[in-house]
Amino acid sequence: MSESAQARQSETMCERALAALADAKGVDCVCLPVYRLTDVTDYMIVCSGTSERHMRTLTDRLLEWMRDSGWKAYGVEGDDARDWILVDFVDLIVHIMRPETREFYQLESLWNEQLADTTPPA
Repeated sequence: MSESAQARQSETMCERALAALADAKGVDCVCLPVYRLTDVTDYMIVCSGTSERHMRTLTDRLLEWMRDSGWKAYGVEGDDARDWILVDFVDLIVHIMRPETREFYQLESLWNEQLADTTPPA
C-alpha cells in the first residue's frame, strides 16, 4: 500500500471511529493526528464516557462499527477497569476514559503541545 493510500485509510478509520463514538453519545471526542510524532500509530482518539456502563457501550459500539467497516481491533485493554479503556487498531488508538481520569492524565494537552511544535509556519 502506498504511503498516501495508507494515510487516507488511517484518516478514514479515525472518521469512522468518531462516528461510532458519537452514535453512542461519547463526550468530547477528539482525534489527534500523531503520525508526525510517533511510529506507534497514526491517530489517537480520546473520548469520555459518563459511567462504567457508558464506557462499555462506547467500546462495544466502536468495535461493532469498525468490524462492519472491515477493521479488527488488535487489542482491548482495561475492559474490566472502571476508568480507562484502550482499543488498539494499530493505525488508530482509542482511549475511552472517565472525565476525572481524562482530566488527570491530560493526554490531549500532552500531544497538542507536541503537535504545535511540528506545525509548519504559515
